[in-house]
Amino acid sequence: MRTRRWWTRGLAGLACFALVACGGGDTPSPTNDTPSGTDSDAGTHPQSDAGTVDGGTLPSSDAGTGSQSDAGTEMPDAGTAPQACAPTAGDTRWVLEGEAFTAQVTCATGLKEAGLRFGVKNLPQGATFDESTATLRWTPALNQGAVWMLTLEERTTDETGTLKVGVANNDNAPGKVDIVDPAAYTEEYGLPVVHLFFDPAVGLTSGGYRPAEVVYRGHRFTMEAKYRGATSSVFPKRSLTFKFAEDDLFSEPVFGDGFKDRKRLVLITPFNDNSYLRSRLAFDLWNRLSPDAVRIRTFSVVVYANKKYRGLYTAADHVDKRLMGWNGIDNDSDLFKGVDADANFSRLKRNGQTKEHLHVGFEKDEGTPEQNQPHAFDTLDAFVAWVADSSADGFRQEFGTKLKARDYEDWWIFNTLIQGNDSQGKNAYHAYDPKAGGPWRFIPWDLDASFGQNYDTTRTSATARPTYASDNLLFKRMLAEPTIAGPMRERYRQALKNELSEAQVQAMIDGYVRELGPNAQRDEARWATEYRNFAKPEAGSDGGYGNFPDWHLRQDFKTHVEEVEYIRQWVHTRWGAFQSQLP
Repeated sequence: MRTRRWWTRGLAGLACFALVACGGGDTPSPTNDTPSGTDSDAGTHPQSDAGTVDGGTLPSSDAGTGSQSDAGTEMPDAGTAPQACAPTAGDTRWVLEGEAFTAQVTCATGLKEAGLRFGVKNLPQGATFDESTATLRWTPALNQGAVWMLTLEERTTDETGTLKVGVANNDNAPGKVDIVDPAAYTEEYGLPVVHLFFDPAVGLTSGGYRPAEVVYRGHRFTMEAKYRGATSSVFPKRSLTFKFAEDDLFSEPVFGDGFKDRKRLVLITPFNDNSYLRSRLAFDLWNRLSPDAVRIRTFSVVVYANKKYRGLYTAADHVDKRLMGWNGIDNDSDLFKGVDADANFSRLKRNGQTKEHLHVGFEKDEGTPEQNQPHAFDTLDAFVAWVADSSADGFRQEFGTKLKARDYEDWWIFNTLIQGNDSQGKNAYHAYDPKAGGPWRFIPWDLDASFGQNYDTTRTSATARPTYASDNLLFKRMLAEPTIAGPMRERYRQALKNELSEAQVQAMIDGYVRELGPNAQRDEARWATEYRNFAKPEAGSDGGYGNFPDWHLRQDFKTHVEEVEYIRQWVHTRWGAFQSQLP
């Protein structure tokens, strides 16, 4: 209980800082000022059908569409005369339900003539506007969580502007009610919000998709959802996969660098990563290192399930035939995933025993024949046999034709750099186009074991230099061939000076921290107790001990802020160590 009381006080302080609330000045919010309510199909949403809240007008679910400046004022149309006043109340404001804030309307142009008369056209229920001081005052009620686009006006010049006010759901407040209109609750402290709905009596499973609905940026999708993950299936906060209808695909208009028309969307749980940034940082580094390889786009979201807060997730591409097609691979290609440590490109299992077939450790996700049909793994078996059996000359001569050399060289560079101790063989995809005869392509996945931690959150040394040659025969053979290993290591050195320099990585971390804003502390307040107490022996295997037997042994748990600093220092130490000696 002491933790929850601390959180209530701490979050109030965050809100005061971000909002010009609690009698503060006119300080802009530190979070991104992102458009709210942009429809994934046409760019605007229909009006919310929820009507009013206690007599006050609900915010429009198409709030945030149109051309807005960073300061929240409307931009004039091209070719029109500049506005004399351009009324504004500053940047986007974020406040918790039940917290007071004030905002003063002024002229963005600096005009201060006597006789200016300001007002707010769509004043929310409970808000007041003092025309003599041009001051808006509002303490949003516990049922007013939404993104509100308030229309500011200057009556003498007949000009208007907009103030975006995000009212965040306050779960800790006594008498709190569920979010009234998910279509209007499009963001939380600048991050987009996923509202997931499914039948609680039936629930979701990892075995197959079940009917569900998602409300996202004001648009309601009728779709399907399921849990995902094997080892992580015991997490109290589980990963998810969404499958959307062909005629109503998912798009994110602001984040994700072109995240459009997705049939499937993966929501990766950060339950074992309270920095909330490892997966995003890893995938973004891969995209920098290997720009011509298959790219995984990500962004952060806040999730509510049946109107209950679930917290932060990393939204990511789903590795499938559509993703292959977008990246220049025939969408009818074979797609295999390494699912355990025996996916090591060897004739021997990790324990040294002979494999009963060469695709032990792999599953087939795409391509024909399908996984359970005869000859489904013929192409992969031939690939593994080539890695395991080819002569040194044959391996060297065929390396660049059997596989795309840059993909697989970058896999080794990338994985040794981030110390991906769970991704050196398993948790990786391999694609092959039988019609073209290759080459094989590599796609990374599941990167929470990185940047100083294992999959079970136990710590890893920043100065360790594993080559993973004993875990992956393909890596061993690449490193044993000077004509491959020499240029690969030289490119490694150049990448550390350029696209993967420490300055670049630290700047990326800074960007994630700014973007996450107070959302990280909100998630931590919800899940910190479960995170620290997870997988204790007395809880049994259902409590995670069977999959994560070492989790409970940790004596060095950190807060979110401390974990981010731990990653910063880990990167600083590792990048410095690699300047003198690569793996």
